Amino acid sequence: MARTFLFLTYLFLPLLLCGQDPWLTGFTKPAENPIMQADSSYQFFCPVLRDSVRWQRADVFNPAAIVRNDTVFLFFRAEDNPKAHLGGRTSRIGLAWSTDGINFQRYPQPVLYPQQDAYQKWEYPGGVEDPRVVELEDGTYLMLYTAWNQETARLSSATSIDLIHWEKHGPVFETAHGGAFLDRWSKSGSVVTEFRDGRLIAKKLAGNYLMYWGELFVNLATSRDGREWTPKLDPEKNLLEVFRPTPEDFDSHLVEPGPPALYTDNGILLIYNGKNLSGAGAGASTPEGTYCGGQVRFDAQNPEKVLSRLEKPFICPTLPHEISGQYKAGTTFTEGLVFYKGTWFLYYGTADSMVGVAVRAGSP
Repeated sequence: MARTFLFLTYLFLPLLLCGQDPWLTGFTKPAENPIMQADSSYQFFCPVLRDSVRWQRADVFNPAAIVRNDTVFLFFRAEDNPKAHLGGRTSRIGLAWSTDGINFQRYPQPVLYPQQDAYQKWEYPGGVEDPRVVELEDGTYLMLYTAWNQETARLSSATSIDLIHWEKHGPVFETAHGGAFLDRWSKSGSVVTEFRDGRLIAKKLAGNYLMYWGELFVNLATSRDGREWTPKLDPEKNLLEVFRPTPEDFDSHLVEPGPPALYTDNGILLIYNGKNLSGAGAGASTPEGTYCGGQVRFDAQNPEKVLSRLEKPFICPTLPHEISGQYKAGTTFTEGLVFYKGTWFLYYGTADSMVGVAVRAGSP
């Protein structure tokens, strides 16, 4: 009976995504939150320091997620030194897995980290941060992450066939437009996906993968293979800003892409992280400086065109650990989204310190 229910859910979910309500709302936070916290017992021999480090000692947060073989795999950012200032620690990306979406077991070693390689100049000493993971059409897994050398953030890519061993490909804009954007600040790549065969799989539009990315504004980029990307430009050859902050609202300071976007007949749904300003121009509906989750819908035929924006945030800091830690103004920073056993699981970072989850049963 359970298998029949799951089969019918997977069969009709694409149709349900095309229903009247274009938004993915109604999430609740289960009592198990936070589902992951720092753990100083995990040790790792750092090939750059040539010494053992407690790589999860400070904080674990900002997770990506993907479903493989009826298991949820979570990729989380882990920081090592609790005494270092915000942004001054070394981050590595760890892996955990779960068969219920809530309780996770951790792989003992990080799966992506700075090494003495060609990418060290971009990844050290700050490390590798804030992953998003998608499955490409050929079954390869693509991770987009931030390489942080404590000078410039660079959106970078890596690929894997087993989720444990990753091949780095460097900054995604290294060669695009003659390298004009290699040294420009870039973060947060949300690849457009489509629900297929019970999983969210990256979708090509007009022969290219599509990615919403950025931090202050949402920009757009295309790629043939997911490894190297070309950002879209406006007529003046500046980055194309397809979505901007809303003055005097919860996302008045910045709009930063969250989990992989969803392609539906209602449009392309992008979950994003909106930050409220502090001081002049701040919105009154959420505390100043707070990160909340928002949603915006783009035209599926013209991905640069905004169709509508969800007027209110659908997730905000409400629990004690979401308004404490490194970022005390409050954070629910969404990065991972999967549909698993009839339920949407939304994974997020809490105040740059822990991992949280919100769930929504059934179809959107």
